[in-house]
Amino acid sequence: MGEIIKSYYQKVIAEFWDQKTTVILLGILSGLYFGTVGVVWAVTGEFTRWGASFLKWMGVDVSPYTYLKIIKYKGTVLTRIDGVMVLGMFAGALIAALFGQNFKLRIPTAKRVLQALIGGIIAGFGTRLAMGCNLAALFTGIPQFSLHTWFFTLGTIFGTYIGIKITLSPYFRGEPKLVKASEFNAENLKANTQMQPFLGWLGLIVFAGILLSRPEMPNNLKLATVFGFAFGFLIQKGQVCFTSAFRDLWLVGRTTTLKALVWGMAVQMLLTAVFIAKGTPAKVLWAGPNALIGGLLFGIGIVIAGGCETGWMYRAMEGQIHFWFVGLGNVIGATILFLVWDKGVYKYLAEPFPKFSLIEHFGYLPAFILTGLFLLGLYLWADLREASGRSMIKNKTMPVRRV
Repeated sequence: MGEIIKSYYQKVIAEFWDQKTTVILLGILSGLYFGTVGVVWAVTGEFTRWGASFLKWMGVDVSPYTYLKIIKYKGTVLTRIDGVMVLGMFAGALIAALFGQNFKLRIPTAKRVLQALIGGIIAGFGTRLAMGCNLAALFTGIPQFSLHTWFFTLGTIFGTYIGIKITLSPYFRGEPKLVKASEFNAENLKANTQMQPFLGWLGLIVFAGILLSRPEMPNNLKLATVFGFAFGFLIQKGQVCFTSAFRDLWLVGRTTTLKALVWGMAVQMLLTAVFIAKGTPAKVLWAGPNALIGGLLFGIGIVIAGGCETGWMYRAMEGQIHFWFVGLGNVIGATILFLVWDKGVYKYLAEPFPKFSLIEHFGYLPAFILTGLFLLGLYLWADLREASGRSMIKNKTMPVRRV
């Protein structure tokens, strides 16, 4: 009996999970989050508010900026639904990493830090230009039946291709350093990781205790925090990074992540349609050049940075310092966007174009069919790319500096 429990614990708590199963679970949770809390699962809107709060703290008057009114900037991170949800994601990802003994501080080189910042800034600017990242403008956006998410997705596909071309240049490829095995102390490493599951359980107890000890906290904020925890836990366990969905397909023809995302969106679409029919407002935004260009910049940025918005969050909680700078870059990029939004960006790239809802224009059944065909197109494209055997890294080698 003890061996059975140990084996079950190892598979369910300690090990990584099957990515397709994890993404489908994320799709179900995203749909339920939309229906119960009333907003879509999204993170970069909150990152934009962080940037605004920093400028406000520095004495800058942010009240004139239209973009902040659009994203309903008010309160603090602890009084906003997105704020507590994002904090819950960090907590969930950290505890999942500790359960799996995956936490280890990894210090990047100066070049990698610069790469993280540049990529993060480009991606952060692009996501807010499109009014959403790989979540609100793709994974949770497409099931909202908003046409702008199609533009963002297509832009991201081409953006990741350009990003790969950039990162395959000699500067970005760099020279990996091989370190002698004798320099590692296996006993110290084992001792450091053995404590992690205990710390994970302790963290889970503290997390639950904080929620239970705050009766004054509104129920919707508590619910958002719990959902955030579940999102963070799942993305770490499934190692879900949207960067790999398109990057890996271009690079080596690997389709695992993209196909998993299609399944997750298909399941989520069914749930969101029910909640929209029951009166929950869908998130529908401008189907204009802002979405296409934003997706293009996002695709370029996430490849340069090495991770998307969800990807950097769980990797940062695994102790990968590189991704802390990706996150910082996201906040900087989002901040730059809201500062220039009124300088012609909105006037020329968003305002002239409609907020196009497939449901409102065609009805539920046609919207279902059209969205299903779009997802099927992504799935078949992935299949064809994989079957073709084409790869962007064939015959490419990297110089190695030995020690």
